Amino acid sequence: MSAVEEVSHQDGANQVSDVVVRFAGDSGDGMQLTGSNFTEATAIYGNDLATFPDFPAEIRAPAGATFGVSAFQIYFGSEDVSTAGDDVDVLVAMNPAALITNLKDVLVGGLLIIDSDAFTDKNLARAGYSSNPIEDGSLDAYRVIPIAVTKQVLESVKPFGLSHKFAVRCKNMWTLGLVMWLFDRDRSITTGSLKQKFANKPEIADANIAALNAGHAYAETAELPTGVEVYRVPRAEAAPGLYRNITGSESLAYGLIAGGQLADLPITFASYPITPASSLLHTLSGQKQFNVVTFQAEDEIAAVCAAIGASFSGSLGITSSSGPGISLKAEAISLASATELPLIVVNTQRGGPSTGLPTKTEQSDLNQSLFGRHGDSMLPVISCSTSVDCFDVAIEAVRIATQFMTPVILLSDGYMANASEPWLLPDINDYEPFPAKFETNPEGFTPANRDPATLARVWAKPGTPGLEHRIGGIEKDFDSGDISYDADNHQRMTDLRKDKIEGIANYIPEQEVSQGSPKGKLAVVGWGSTYGSIHQAVKRCRLEDLDVSHIHVRYMNPLPRNLGELLAGYDKVLIPEMNTGQFINIIRAKYLIDAKPLNKVSGQPFKIREVETAIRSLLES
Repeated sequence: MSAVEEVSHQDGANQVSDVVVRFAGDSGDGMQLTGSNFTEATAIYGNDLATFPDFPAEIRAPAGATFGVSAFQIYFGSEDVSTAGDDVDVLVAMNPAALITNLKDVLVGGLLIIDSDAFTDKNLARAGYSSNPIEDGSLDAYRVIPIAVTKQVLESVKPFGLSHKFAVRCKNMWTLGLVMWLFDRDRSITTGSLKQKFANKPEIADANIAALNAGHAYAETAELPTGVEVYRVPRAEAAPGLYRNITGSESLAYGLIAGGQLADLPITFASYPITPASSLLHTLSGQKQFNVVTFQAEDEIAAVCAAIGASFSGSLGITSSSGPGISLKAEAISLASATELPLIVVNTQRGGPSTGLPTKTEQSDLNQSLFGRHGDSMLPVISCSTSVDCFDVAIEAVRIATQFMTPVILLSDGYMANASEPWLLPDINDYEPFPAKFETNPEGFTPANRDPATLARVWAKPGTPGLEHRIGGIEKDFDSGDISYDADNHQRMTDLRKDKIEGIANYIPEQEVSQGSPKGKLAVVGWGSTYGSIHQAVKRCRLEDLDVSHIHVRYMNPLPRNLGELLAGYDKVLIPEMNTGQFINIIRAKYLIDAKPLNKVSGQPFKIREVETAIRSLLES
């Protein structure tokens, strides 16, 4: 859609197929809360949607500073939505900093809703404006609605006797009310949410509700610019069932719980807070009823060691972090590889290196996940592709870890972790259980005994009579599990651990084509959160009869056994990644395919048009 382009006009409202709305303001303006409330109302209305919360690393940046701008984008429509959208149709800018940092993403002719009260000389200068853009004609390419929001809010909450500080905090709800009018959203969901959130402070809840209603009433009665009317986005066709809105972190947490239930194992989740991985600990800490124990350790190393200890004792140990924290865990992850204990390591990737861009997204930890340990400690690596996909990937990670007695690295990223989308709640009875197997027979027992098919070492709970044993990081004898420094034995054990991981390829699905044909001129191969952008770009190109297909890889190591043969069926291969080219090096080296890169390292996800442009360029060359 282009600038809320009208599709049809009925019942006094413009009907459009899809819209991108972005709320932007200071980190203290409540933009994330505003966006979340609008998302909830939109999901309940029945639109398909995807969101992109984008916020600064600073806890509270100076008011009016461009580096402190917090934004929340939502793309919703009546058809398939798999990304948070490209160009913005409606921008709500709470101050000059929000306008100057986000205007470049707004379509020509797009709608700007601006709090004119915030455009003071001080705020304009801090944002880098030499004159007021509302007055100097620089916004003539857009439809601008300047509103004295602060003045309107103070008037609407006056009956509640709030201080000026608390009264001004209701600005976000006032603008939310206006945008809800614009898109015919139901305010009752937000009203109920406010009453629940501020149950102990009813005057705060009532003031915010009053501001919400006042913003809605203003839009309903004010003389808005010509053409600015209610826009209706038809409900999307969806499979029947119970839906909820879910973020990637929540989906991942519930998937780990489901995996524990399917494996019939208690879960011990040991972690150390780090952005953007911390929300996983927050979610799991409230799920004790599912036999989940959470432990916030004093540091990253303590967290992973506690998880390994839990696995040794017969629980499923899980730990999580982001890139820098995974580096600290590397030695202990190798210990889990040497001891051959099940362990889930969740890496919610962020912009790096080092502290880097802690609240932005990247896919730059693939090399670290595949190779970032000492010795030949090969590990299975599996990646999520969407917020909803995190649920199934977490279950699969648990299956692999317990079936093959190995650590598994599960890759998510900041975009998926924070983004949300509608989730059709699955029936857990549709998932096949994979109960963990513990050794119980002391006859002939050694900790080196293995399953001849999977090569997985036996799992014996400490304290079981007759199964007393010890394991550690020093190399073990192949037959007895006792310490061994024998050179030939080390060769044999290294090969064995390698063969076990490579053999997992026989227990995972063959690679399928996500969209398009199994042979053709071009395959766009992705992994992780690039799924949505690739999916939409390929979809648009195929509607024009362009010969392009989409292949999305979940199993990063070992790769699906038919992947090389599948890729060989295309004339050209394009690999978009949010890094400088990590997966493409694997593909080139393993399959000797001259794949073409499309790399982006800006802390922002791919736009659909970026992938689409690369597709057209390759097909035309």
